[in-house]
Amino acid sequence: MSLILALDQSTSATKALLFDATGALLDRESLEHTQHYPKPGWVEHDAEEIYANTVAVVRALLARHPDAQPLYLSITNQRETFVVFERGTGKPLYNAIVWQCRRGEPICERLAIHNPAVRKITGLRIDTYFPASKMTWLLENEPEIKRKLENGEALLGTIDTYLIYRLTGGAVFATDQTNASRTLLFDINTLAWNEQMCGLFGVPRGALADVRDSNATFGETTVEGVLPTAIPICGVMGDSQAALFAEHCFKPGMAKVTFGTGSSVLLNIGDQPRTGGTAGVTAIAWRVQGQTTYAFEGLINLTGGTISWLRDQLQLISDPRETEALAESVPDNGGVYLIPAFVGLSAPYWRPNAKAAIVGLTPAATRAHVVRAALESIAYQVKDVLDLMGVEAGITMQQVHGDGGMVNNHFLMQFVADVTRLQVRAAALPELSPLGAALAGMLGMGLANSLADLDALPHDFNDYVPAPEAEKFAADYAGWQAAVLQVLV
Repeated sequence: MSLILALDQSTSATKALLFDATGALLDRESLEHTQHYPKPGWVEHDAEEIYANTVAVVRALLARHPDAQPLYLSITNQRETFVVFERGTGKPLYNAIVWQCRRGEPICERLAIHNPAVRKITGLRIDTYFPASKMTWLLENEPEIKRKLENGEALLGTIDTYLIYRLTGGAVFATDQTNASRTLLFDINTLAWNEQMCGLFGVPRGALADVRDSNATFGETTVEGVLPTAIPICGVMGDSQAALFAEHCFKPGMAKVTFGTGSSVLLNIGDQPRTGGTAGVTAIAWRVQGQTTYAFEGLINLTGGTISWLRDQLQLISDPRETEALAESVPDNGGVYLIPAFVGLSAPYWRPNAKAAIVGLTPAATRAHVVRAALESIAYQVKDVLDLMGVEAGITMQQVHGDGGMVNNHFLMQFVADVTRLQVRAAALPELSPLGAALAGMLGMGLANSLADLDALPHDFNDYVPAPEAEKFAADYAGWQAAVLQVLV
């Protein structure tokens, strides 16, 4: 049997997964890593811990399958998080700075005048969600790291780049188009690092990785000797684009929402780049077999992360799975709305300084109402983005695909359908991102010859159809809009 090993390095954990050649998941292993908050609004990960966890999950997974010899390894990753590491050894010189980190805000404000040029070249907007401003911060505040980056002793890369470098023993310093396009340094028109953007953010061009297609080969690895013989690394994609790929959203007008720590709403817009409007930005959806596909993307900072906050900070729940029953234990939200602006609000508001709030509390409000409001906030944010995205793309959507860990929450999936008035096609397999990278690898390794071949593979899902009470859900959404206004003042 042909087997595919995939790595999914996400914001909260590192997973190793084993797929067969039809894309069926055979087994998985996962390890969480520590979230570091050195200052308010700052978020970091220990990149050395992430690499150690990468090796550990592969070792544990394959220990259960001693006869398995995967054909290749694919990688998907949290996209905008970056690492500065030593050339040669790959050892991190600073904690990975996470996409959620807001330390780049003053730099973004300083450079805001350049937004029109930045959007035209990169498809993005100047926002600290993307790593360039935080790279600037690192260069301005760590002179020794700046010196090493400028003289070639150190390198910069997104998480995929760092893992590829470590897994190949420093032989390959490369990233793929999807990850490169998330940095604010990459020209999505010419498909190359842009000297003007590197100059604007003060990032040495020589510190950036070679950029390859998503179905390219990125060297070989034994995963630190876990595998008896080296296998190719083939199929590399940022997690959100990989999910769109795994959802078989190969045609313009097809959209998906990944329900992760944050959420990415992606809409396939075809083979020509177009500047995103108020709702979001333009991303490279993928580049496979020499063909580029673009997407509009709406970014939602906190969705699943809001549920983690209920558990870890408020201690209203001990397990995210409790939220479904709690939400269904009350007939409605009781007028309670939670606005999860813990790290600001992104699309379509783009207010990085907004603060989170719970509004509408009365003496009758209970824990269940707050939990339900948290789940509902996810659906409202998805509607915010989808509505604007459809208008700006000139597309009337009938359906949206869903993936990520929260697709197992039936209350949430039904509420998304009810509020958006769209059919929600929720993937039966929550972890679609590693599958998407594995599918890209199938093209690179010759297990599939075209997107049509991939589209013919099995694709399991659950459909949610909007309930008929459209006026009720319109009123709920109007309440959300009024609540959001209270944190935008």
